[in-house]
Amino acid sequence: MSGAPAEGLLHWRGTGDGVAAWTTVDWCDVGAGALLAADSWRVVDGRVRGLDRHLARFSAAIRPHRPEREVRAFCEAVVAALPREGDHFPRVELRARSIRSPFDGPGEPATGLSLRLRPTPPTAEEVVVATAPHDPRTRPLVKGPDLDALQRLRTAVQPLGAGEAIIVDGDGVIVEGAYSGLVWWRPDGTLVEPSAARARIASVTTALLLDAAAADGVRIEAADARPDDLDGCELWVLSALHGLRVASSWVNGPSLVTEPGRAARGRAWLAAAERPLPPPFGTDLPRVT
Repeated sequence: MSGAPAEGLLHWRGTGDGVAAWTTVDWCDVGAGALLAADSWRVVDGRVRGLDRHLARFSAAIRPHRPEREVRAFCEAVVAALPREGDHFPRVELRARSIRSPFDGPGEPATGLSLRLRPTPPTAEEVVVATAPHDPRTRPLVKGPDLDALQRLRTAVQPLGAGEAIIVDGDGVIVEGAYSGLVWWRPDGTLVEPSAARARIASVTTALLLDAAAADGVRIEAADARPDDLDGCELWVLSALHGLRVASSWVNGPSLVTEPGRAARGRAWLAAAERPLPPPFGTDLPRVT
């Protein structure tokens, strides 16, 4: 969109009565509170995968805190504010506040919505993984509250040479990556995802890939598996940022394999899910410095 900032933090102020939707000044609070919900996706030259699913997931997370009318207006304004050129990784956020805003309803805790416009960080097609030393999640079904703890989890496995930590539950069963969804190919050609009985964030990228795989005739199963059960399997680590990364190895874990050309097929599935952003409508976007 012409004039849209490519980087910076925009705070939501609502619409109507001549009030601009966005401001760069956090006018009702001097400090950021706890992160209650968040979502992010990659936008490359105005094209994005699964934006409707990302916004639906974020909307579901914030509805207990914000009225439905504002949820809809915020999502519409976010889509309009997204840059149409370049490579970006924006994030929407709901944070707790210490001071109530005019948009907090009676009896509701003080919260604030924002859009964080960010350039896309470096990405990769392969990653070394390691079993997480523990499961720090307190809200396993909501993206946002545990992001800092999950980042520390990834940091904990970096001395092992790993770029992603694989979370297992109290039964030792694979659940998800710290910042990723997981699927793996068994030697018989079945594509497997962790059982839905294991609480985890509903990965948009994983859902898009599985939908495309099913349409392409791939046999798909959901199953409980421990790390040793993946011996001889090909493990894919999926996220909105990287898309599809192949796990090149699992530190002190199963022996993983890679079938030539299979990851390219998966990336083609994800590429086919890309859609152009709708034309932006006129919004009053402040300059971000």
